[in-house]
This record gives sequence, structure tokens and C-alpha cells, in this order.
Amino acid sequence: MTGTNRWGGRFVVEEMNPEAIVTPEDFTEEQRMIAGAAEAFIAGEILPRDAELEALDYTLTTELMRKAGELGLLGGDVPEAYGGIGLDKVSTILLTETLATASSFALSVGAHVGIGTLPIVFFGTADQKQRYLPDLASGQRIAAYCLTEPASGSDALGARTTARLSPDGQHYVLSGSKLYITNAGFADLFIVYAKVDGDYFTAFIVERDIPGFSIGPEEHKMGIKGSSTCPLFFDDVHVPVQNVLGEVGKGHLIAFNILNIGRIKLAAGCVGTGKETIALASKYANTRKQFGRAIASFPLIGAKLASMNILTYVTESMVYRTAGWIDEMLGTLNEDAAADSGAATAKAISEYALECSINKVFATEALNFIVDEGVQIHGGYGYIKDYKIERIFRDARINRIFEGTNEINRMLIPTTLMKKALKGEVPLLRKARQLQAELLQPMPLPPFDQPLSKETYRIAQAKKTFLAIGGLAVQKYGLALEQQQEMLCLLADMMIAIFAMESANLRTRKMLLRPEGGSVQAQHAAEMTIVFVQEAMGQIEHDARAALAALEEGDALQTQLSVLKKLMRAPLVDTIALRRSIASRVIRNEQYV
Repeated sequence: MTGTNRWGGRFVVEEMNPEAIVTPEDFTEEQRMIAGAAEAFIAGEILPRDAELEALDYTLTTELMRKAGELGLLGGDVPEAYGGIGLDKVSTILLTETLATASSFALSVGAHVGIGTLPIVFFGTADQKQRYLPDLASGQRIAAYCLTEPASGSDALGARTTARLSPDGQHYVLSGSKLYITNAGFADLFIVYAKVDGDYFTAFIVERDIPGFSIGPEEHKMGIKGSSTCPLFFDDVHVPVQNVLGEVGKGHLIAFNILNIGRIKLAAGCVGTGKETIALASKYANTRKQFGRAIASFPLIGAKLASMNILTYVTESMVYRTAGWIDEMLGTLNEDAAADSGAATAKAISEYALECSINKVFATEALNFIVDEGVQIHGGYGYIKDYKIERIFRDARINRIFEGTNEINRMLIPTTLMKKALKGEVPLLRKARQLQAELLQPMPLPPFDQPLSKETYRIAQAKKTFLAIGGLAVQKYGLALEQQQEMLCLLADMMIAIFAMESANLRTRKMLLRPEGGSVQAQHAAEMTIVFVQEAMGQIEHDARAALAALEEGDALQTQLSVLKKLMRAPLVDTIALRRSIASRVIRNEQYV
């Protein structure tokens, strides 16, 4: 994949070659072996101890995390020079997806290898990396990430935990508390954010046994019960100055950019859980009989399984497309002499901050639908703890809160795009101006004579719709648009739908262009893409109409609605028949296909 550097946000205004994206069909043999090793570890070590892990056995969890470390499953993001295996992001995302079937244990691992370890990987000094990364990669030490406080959740920079330099200049003295810290009960190392002198937001590496640092009792949670979640308390904790992570006052660069990686990894976990849910639901549907036949034979059950499969396919396409972009960006950075610079790393990661938020919102809401339908297919049994779908349903709910709530991420998506446009990084304003003249011209439908040509055309029309609505919003509100949360949400949802449609479409077109493009799998992918695009376009039209009603009135509103009607025009397809076709494959294979 080449030529896509600095592509962040540009998907709303530019087209992309299918060959320029990474898809699951591109996985190397080595990547598949890594996933296989994770699957074998889960089958051999995790599932036989599932009940003990779910009961929150600290000793067992840490023991199994060390075994995972011995197999290299914790060192994917850690460079080889510091005891890791230095995998690319596509590989570590695949590892995250595969581990998702380990339920709460997967969360313990995810918090450790992601938001717990990556701050040191990306922003640590050479000394900090040498001191901590080998033990983190091997599982000899477990990490936790400590940002949330009782009075600051989404408003991370409103943290009240403080740090002051000691009179001898050798320590920072931390005072305050943190809340909802994953892995807190057994972690050895904590990435803690505090404000130096009450003003300068800064990250610190805090070791567990330091005097004045204490850990509160376990929270009793709705789900993810096998993971540790505790509050932390800092009573004049003396942290050595050499444990400042990054620069004093630059903690936001670490916090927000690590959350970007956390968001796409969370999306990858949703892919893994979605696949597990499809397998559970389809197998159950084939064995459960009502009215003298398996419920899988009823069209409405098939429609549910088809929708679950389609959403998983789309999410998977989005996740690996974005992971490939991040890899390319970091690869360019690694060729630079400033590769160890935290600021340079932050800039590289932040290029795709917008897409990471899109992945997080779409994946967590897609999984919410998937697991809800999974319970529904199980009927009353889905409400009983003996069936794993009940636990998956409870566990999935936290995902829309983790790594920044979906509401916060929705606000970030259009505001980040606007900032990139103002910096000249995305030609948004130029494209919007060009569009104004185009919208006044006739828009005859082109011939749809190639596979997915109609879907490709409709995605282009969706981008024009977004530009038109966004342009009107900027004209009406100017810089005050950032305060119009409902409008930002509508714009965000249009952007999310565009990225989702395009990711699935590009992936499927890439499959169709290959020698095996006529395969059953490629045709199956095409059917899923067609259904998703048609239904996503319906949602975009709904959102656009809601936005126009808030932006215009009278004759101006009617004019804009007529333009919208032209933009949305396209032949309909029989999605009922396509869903039946998709469902038949899911039911036959009893898994995601």
C-alpha cells in the first residue's frame, strides 16, 4: 500500500483506489500464524479456567498473563530491542480481535498491552523503556492506565490530581485520586496523569509499592466481571523526576493519542466479539426447534443473522483499512531520525484520530445491535447465565463508554475535520465551493454496468450531501458550529456512514478485481456491500433532512430538499432476497462468513 500518507479526513472529499487499502484478505501467513497462536492459547489456557477468571481470581489472571507473555502475545507493540516482537499495527489489531473471545481476560490483556504499555513505547525515554518494557512484554509486570477521576470523565483535562516538585527537586509529589482503573487490583505499573502546580497536565510512571499510593476496593460492575476495576488514591506520593513521561505540561499529547490507538483496538475487539456472537446464535438457531422445525429456517431469524454478519463485515473492513493507514504513517516516521520523538509519534498517530473515533463509534454500536439480536435469537435462554450470550450482552455495554463516550467521539469527528480543513490538510472548503455550481446542474444517472458501480456512485453522492450540509452549517453558525451539538452529531453520523460504506465497498471491489473475483466469497461480499450501502444511504437521507430543517426554512428549504432528492436518486434493490442469500451461508457454516 503506497501513496496514502496524510490521508486522514480526506475520505469525505476524495476517491481511493481499492488496491491502496489493507483488507483481511491481505493477511500474510505470519499474521495468520500469530492469530492461530492466540486461538490455541485461548482454547488451551483460558476457556478451561473461564469460571475462575470470571470470578476475578487475581492470581490466576496474572499467571495466565505471564504465560501469554512467554508466547509473545503481550509484546506485539514493544520493539525487539526492549524484549518485544515489534509487530506492525495490522498484526496487533488482528491479535486484539482474536483475543476478544477470552471475555474479561481479553480486557485485562488489552488494557495492559494497549493504553498501559504504549505510552512508554511511544513517549518513554531510553532509560524508561529499558527499565520497564522488557517486563511489560513478558508479563512480569502488569500495567494500568489512570486518567478518569470522580469529577472528570469525558473532560479529561479537568483532572484535579496534582503534582508539585519537591524542595530538593528529586521528586514530584502527587495528591488526588483516580476512578474506574482497569487492572488496578493486580497491576504493578500505573500511567498516571496529574497537573503540575495545578496547571500543567503531565503523565507519570508510578510503581505500585511507592509509599502513599493505595488502591481501593473492587467495583461491582454490570459486566466484564472478571476484570479488575478499582479507584486509586495518592497521598503525597513521591514519584522520581525520572518517571515523568514525556514533557511536563504535554500530557495531553500522550493521553489523547494513546486513546486513539485504544479506540481502534476497541473496535477490533468488537469485530472478534461480533464473530463469536454470530457463531453462537447461528448454532443455536440450527438446534432450537419450534413449530416442528429449526428456527434457523424462519426468514426473520435468517434476516437477523444476515444483518449481524453484514455489520461485522463492514466493521472489519473499517478497522483494517485504518490500521493499514496508521502502519504506513508510522513506517514513514521510523525512517526519520526523529523516530524516538514523542512529538513526532503523536503527530503520526493523530493523523488518523478522526478515523479512530469513527471506528470506535461504529464498531461499538454495531456490536450493541449484534449482541442484542444474539440474545433475541436465543429467546428466554439468552437471558440465562448458563448461556454465554447473556454475558456477552452485559460485557458489550461498556464499550460505548470506554475510550471516550460515543457522544464525545461524535463531537470530535466533525470538529477534527474542520481543524484539518483550516490548516489546509483537507481541501474541504475548495471542494464545497466547487460543489455549489455542480448542484445547480442536471444530474442524470450514469449507466450501472459494472459490479458495485451503483454503490460507488451512491457513496460519491453521499460525500456531496455531506459537503452541502456541512457548507450550509458553516455559513449559518461559523465558528459557533462547535456549540451546536445536535448539528455536529448529524454531520458525524453522515461521516461515519460514508466511511463505513466506502470501507466495505473498497474491500469488496478489491476482492472482485482479483483472479478469484468470481468466487462465492466475493459474491457474498458484494451482496453484503449492496445491502449495507442501500440502507446506509437511507439513514444519510434521514439525517440530511433533519439537518436541513434546522438550517433553512421556507423556499430555501424546499430548494435544498429538491437538491437532496437528486443526490439520493438511484435504483433500489431487493434487500430481502439478498438477506436471504447471505443468511443461508451463515446458517450453513454456523459462523461469520
